[in-house]
Amino acid sequence: MEHRYPRNAGVKYMLAGGSVIAALGLLMDLRGLIPNFSTTPERCQEIVQAKSVLSREQLSQLLSVPEGSNRNQLRQIMNAPYCRLSNLEVRAGVTAQREAYPLAFDPQTWFVVLYEGDQYIGYSFSFRR
Repeated sequence: MEHRYPRNAGVKYMLAGGSVIAALGLLMDLRGLIPNFSTTPERCQEIVQAKSVLSREQLSQLLSVPEGSNRNQLRQIMNAPYCRLSNLEVRAGVTAQREAYPLAFDPQTWFVVLYEGDQYIGYSFSFRR
């Protein structure tokens, strides 16, 4: 004896299962699973050169510098930073220093350069709105 399910029974089970999963998702607190992206911009630890800004041309040149380059290579493109931000530990046991440069064409956006010792290891942008 062969038992057949109606063709639309599978759809009903999928909708019921999806509804249960959606209801559980609404009841769970997912904030602990989502990384914390702070909207508060970081503060400078030390102002180095209060009038320092980064032009479009300098930014374009900096973006072409490969990671692992020496700090002096970047200094040839840009002046002293506007300020130094707090240090980070990107890799376990290694402290990285960060220097911030406001963009001349958008002062509310900072180009942040990351160094480990004298080695350039990357950059990020900080949006200060």
